[in-house]
Amino acid sequence: MREPSPRYHRRTSQQGKTMTSDELAGALARARDARAPLLPRLEAEGSDCYRLFHGTVEGWPGVTLDRYGDVALLQSFHASLDPASVALVERFVAEQHAGMRLIHNDRSGRGSRIANPLPDDLKAIAHEPRPIRELGVRYSFQARHAGQDPWLFLDLRAARRFVMAEARDRSVLNLFAYTCGVGTAAAAAGAGFVMNVDFAESALQVGKENARLNALPHRPRFVHSDVFPAVRQLAGIGQPRMVRGKRLPPFPELAPRTFDLVFLDPPRYAKSPFGVVDLVRDYPALFKPALLATAEGGTLVCCNNVAEVAADAWLDQLQRSAAKAGRTIRALEWIAPDADFPSFDGQPPLKVVALRV
Repeated sequence: MREPSPRYHRRTSQQGKTMTSDELAGALARARDARAPLLPRLEAEGSDCYRLFHGTVEGWPGVTLDRYGDVALLQSFHASLDPASVALVERFVAEQHAGMRLIHNDRSGRGSRIANPLPDDLKAIAHEPRPIRELGVRYSFQARHAGQDPWLFLDLRAARRFVMAEARDRSVLNLFAYTCGVGTAAAAAGAGFVMNVDFAESALQVGKENARLNALPHRPRFVHSDVFPAVRQLAGIGQPRMVRGKRLPPFPELAPRTFDLVFLDPPRYAKSPFGVVDLVRDYPALFKPALLATAEGGTLVCCNNVAEVAADAWLDQLQRSAAKAGRTIRALEWIAPDADFPSFDGQPPLKVVALRV
């Protein structure tokens, strides 16, 4: 992985800008210095996972570097990284965290699948689940697994902090739960009832392990289902078994009920027999049933991770959709990612808003 003299090695970013190794080392150092006020606060909160380098904003587009406990995860999305670049990052990590191992996942190929082989001494580390901590809650992390994305999305930390502050003795519905990070955080904070809904059984299995890692006062419920029929049933809208004469796939039956806190974090785009998730063109298709599943006086937290969607336009869409559904938004609060996810203009790609209804 190492080159004896990478000082004059050159690399090209997505925008075509050429960087020397010294320039790259400088970018990493500036990212380290920018996080100096934040990291002690995170550690005091009981967090040992955070973003060390956010390349799109900090000088190396398409590259991210995250700490997950005793592992540093380097990911490249636009182009493969040369050995000198990886070695430079490895030295940067070693200088900050002695003994921490670096795992590089090259996701620049088709479908963002991890393509690069690992040295033998890193294979066991990459494929072994290990506990990490965020806000005092324990989660399972594995640098490489059958999927693509890390099991805990670090840019949602601020949103999970918000949920933990709100969750005690409340009922919580976590839609598109993935590995149930929000649901685990809510349960750890004393929620009276938590329901996690996701289509991927493998992700829910990680969520169950997350629950096992913590001494939770109440075990969450895990619902393996497409979100559309689940949230429609909970909202009292109902989900037919047949559409235009065609039988739909089976889905779990759920009784109508509302929740004090609903968390809605859909993917950018997904299509199923039950509906289309499209955060650019049709967020209300999910927003309306999620809103109707939120109790009067409750809170609906909505996420949109599409960079080109403007926050003001998206909020206007949510407000108009709420009015059509006959629900009043009494107050709202924007939840910005923590400072380890900087943005060029204070408008981060991930938009999270809590709506008091």
